Amino acid sequence: HILKDKYILLRIYLLLLFLIICIYTHTCIYTYIVDKVKMAMAQKLTRSLLCGRSSSVGAQKYFVRALSSAGDMKLKAEKPPKIKHFKIYRWNPDTKEKPTMVDYPVDLNKCGPMVLDALIKIKNEQDSTLTFRRSCREGICGSCAMNIDGSNTLACLAHISDASKATKIYPLPHMHVVKDLVPDMSNFYDQYKSIKPWLQRNEANADGKETLQSIEDRRKLDGMYECILCACCSAACPSYWWNSEEYLGPAVLQQAFRWIDDSRDQKTEERLKQLDDTFKLYRCHTIMNCSKTCPKHLNPGKAIAKIKARVAQMH
Repeated sequence: HILKDKYILLRIYLLLLFLIICIYTHTCIYTYIVDKVKMAMAQKLTRSLLCGRSSSVGAQKYFVRALSSAGDMKLKAEKPPKIKHFKIYRWNPDTKEKPTMVDYPVDLNKCGPMVLDALIKIKNEQDSTLTFRRSCREGICGSCAMNIDGSNTLACLAHISDASKATKIYPLPHMHVVKDLVPDMSNFYDQYKSIKPWLQRNEANADGKETLQSIEDRRKLDGMYECILCACCSAACPSYWWNSEEYLGPAVLQQAFRWIDDSRDQKTEERLKQLDDTFKLYRCHTIMNCSKTCPKHLNPGKAIAKIKARVAQMH
């Protein structure tokens, strides 16, 4: 008798479970059908109202009720195109054609807010041969440095202008061009290598531990270590334009002072002697284009002035 009672209870439980599933399924199907019907009616009323066929107050009220109760239904009016023109420097060394400026229209409603977004959209949708450097998209790598509307900056940090005139984009000025917006950075990196941009010590610590630094000494490096070597400042410096083979330029000199002013470095005198040169250092005439154009808001001109002061003290 006990086993028979358990069997009856099990059948009752299964029957109840089946009824619950049926009710839930029926509710879901009903809700889905109602939402579809309301959506269809709302779309039909929308077309009627826009065409002026039904302007009665009752129809408008029902239209509002249908919109408010249609679940996840979203009626988005498509925005009219917002066309922005970009004139981009194009040059291919594999052809014998001269450099040209090519115009590309971009709908800003379908594009990100930065110039780099527009360049990527143009490359993906209009001209796959467009060549430029980019990597992080966060103003960290310095790869997308270029001249935008007359100023050297990073394309990933440059907002697209709302002005109606076209945005003009060139590679960094006064540098050899590899292709399109890609400048040849070989000379720049060779100069950076020449200052030995690493910590130099006469001997390792006896205890084998790291070289510590006070909070005050660490603060001296602020405004210098943030440099990402994008070369925007060097490419904006007239002295670097005319003497790029010998003058180190603001970016490299700022990096040199970063190690000169580092309390942990023990080769300060050697570094200063290396820079004590008519062309390497003293081609700087404090024009300050470097500090004005830096996309990281650093002040290379100030660092160069401090190097000059340290060299003068050495004499």
